[in-house]
Amino acid sequence: MAEAAFSLGAATDLLIEARESIDSLLGDWAEHLQQEIGGRAGEALAYALKTPGKRVRAALLLGAYRAAGGSSPGIVGVAASVETVHAYSLVHDDLPCMDDDDLRRGRPTAHRVFDVPTATKVGFMLVPVAARLLAVGARELGLAAPTLGGMAIELFQAGGIEGMVGGQWLDLEAEGRSLALSELITVHRGKTGALIRAACTLGGMAAEAPPRVLAALTAYGADVGLAFQIADDVLDATGTSEELGKPAGRDAELSKSTYVALLGVEGARAEAHRLAAAATAHLEQGGVPSDALGALAGYIVNRTS
Repeated sequence: MAEAAFSLGAATDLLIEARESIDSLLGDWAEHLQQEIGGRAGEALAYALKTPGKRVRAALLLGAYRAAGGSSPGIVGVAASVETVHAYSLVHDDLPCMDDDDLRRGRPTAHRVFDVPTATKVGFMLVPVAARLLAVGARELGLAAPTLGGMAIELFQAGGIEGMVGGQWLDLEAEGRSLALSELITVHRGKTGALIRAACTLGGMAAEAPPRVLAALTAYGADVGLAFQIADDVLDATGTSEELGKPAGRDAELSKSTYVALLGVEGARAEAHRLAAAATAHLEQGGVPSDALGALAGYIVNRTS
């Protein structure tokens, strides 16, 4: 990828904005929902909702929305709905029956702070929270009911059996087996890539983008989503637990097939950069401004955590 073509400052600015706006909104919702639900479940839901993060999906959604001509601050609610679906996936991904992780983003996972039944319940509870956030965002954007309906389909298909959940299922089934590259791509187009792709598509839908622009944003998101997972595989193999905020080397411990195992560290890095360049090319071919989104693609494949 021609990394010099884009300023990483544009990516940094968008990520900072996404983190500040999403953390603020989800913090408010966490406090409200803790009181609304009450008890241990309410406390655990608030804990999960306030999980810190890079907010890459939110930044991609904001970037896509603006690239498609959107300008309303109401888009933050839509971005928060995507981050809430992501939070649900992390709570369940960390469970003992899944990856059995005790640390996530530098703090104990939900099932370690509370317990497995509570964390399992909280993961499911986050899904309707995401729906509420999406509806609030759409209302603030003045979107019509059919547009909101289409956005809900996009988000929950990406987060369900056709996307993230289906990819996670395939990933668990593949533990202890060596997957071919085509099989590994299928796993991660779902497990990681589907929600990242949906974030870009939802940004375009929220801006009521024409079909050509929406197609370009979706294609960009699909390639960036896979590049993100490849970069994660490289980090898991080369980073430290302190750098990552979670245990490093878990892929090898769980005998997972990874891009590093198939391509080697340098081969995986090269493939991530190829996908980032292809993602940006989709935008250029669709006539979509690519400065911020191109910078985000560069950030995704060059990040250190």
